[in-house]
Amino acid sequence: MCKNTNEFECIGMNFLKSVLLTLLVLAAPLQSAKALEVARSDMLLHIVEECTNTQKPGYCEKCLAPQRQAMCVMRDIKMCGCPKQFVHGLVLPKARVTGIEDPKRTEAIWQFAWDIARQRLDTNEIALAVNPPSRRSQNQLHVHLVRLKPGINTDSFGNVTVRTQNLTNVWAVASESALKHQLKEYGLLVTSDQQGGYLVVLTQDSPEMLYTQAYCTP
Repeated sequence: MCKNTNEFECIGMNFLKSVLLTLLVLAAPLQSAKALEVARSDMLLHIVEECTNTQKPGYCEKCLAPQRQAMCVMRDIKMCGCPKQFVHGLVLPKARVTGIEDPKRTEAIWQFAWDIARQRLDTNEIALAVNPPSRRSQNQLHVHLVRLKPGINTDSFGNVTVRTQNLTNVWAVASESALKHQLKEYGLLVTSDQQGGYLVVLTQDSPEMLYTQAYCTP
């Protein structure tokens, strides 16, 4: 019987591994061809479409546990084999949203991700990151929930930084700033501002790699 949970690790790395194994192994006549066509870049999309509705046929065979909100949370596969204190989660919308460039992106994802991050990290450690289209591996919007690198200066890479007092307009202030600075493609980092509110950093490189502890130290 499937279990439902609202914990941070609602869908674990075992599922990602099982999907990969399915793609490599399942070739039985009863297995539809469509099920074997999940591209690596569509793994996260497959999860939100197939693994958050407990009423779907075969749910128990496909997935571990859902969240019932408009967004869901899972561990990034980078957490595999890491110490308990290492944090790298992903927050995804359940609706199909390609990425940072998709007009269907919702502002609500930022507050949701921040609230989840506060369960595991101190406020001044929280880093929420979305990679630009050319630096992502998945075609489903996902916010990386990670720890900021110690002593990092968000201005040190020459990127554009704007401030906002709340998380309900992150996409809006980022879009306005990108237009002003003629950035056709960019990623986003959101952190707390020591002066109050939040910093929104626009990067042409991967903010996940530039600013966060994306990988654990063995």
